[in-house]
Amino acid sequence: MSRIGKKPIAIPSGIEVSVNGTVIDVKKGNKTSSVETHGRVGIEIADNSVNLERVGDSKESSAFWGTYRALLNNAIEGLNKGFQKSLEINGVGYRAAVKGKVLELQLGYSHPINFEIEEGLEISVEKNIVHVKGADKQQVGQAAAIIRGFRKPEPYKGKGVKYTDETIVRKAGKTAK
Repeated sequence: MSRIGKKPIAIPSGIEVSVNGTVIDVKKGNKTSSVETHGRVGIEIADNSVNLERVGDSKESSAFWGTYRALLNNAIEGLNKGFQKSLEINGVGYRAAVKGKVLELQLGYSHPINFEIEEGLEISVEKNIVHVKGADKQQVGQAAAIIRGFRKPEPYKGKGVKYTDETIVRKAGKTAK
């Protein structure tokens, strides 16, 4: 039995959850998010909470049960609080700036890197820290991973783009004889 799938999802005030066939729509103000279940789980809304139930007794249905519960919980939490990832830029001459809908990064290459900010994301820069915010957990994590991928941190001096909570294991450099 799934421990995650069993837990009911509390619906905070100001958020509306509705079922449209196999699609669960979550709405707060003018922002909406939806989770397509493809009929793999049963959906029950009662008393400001959502319960998901298994369809069948297969191992696969148990996996879907926990997965769709987590996706729905992330959709509700994203509209209620939002998600954020922070990246730190380390290196001489490495910097970032937001210009309109473009994040411009200078990471030691001969050219600046322009990252288009997608709809639904909010990117801000303060000194050497880039904050990626949004309501969709997957979209926030993917954007942060792409930005980090432009110049991954190297193990000798620690130069590059890293998550603020990430620790870089340093290597010893060459030693003189």
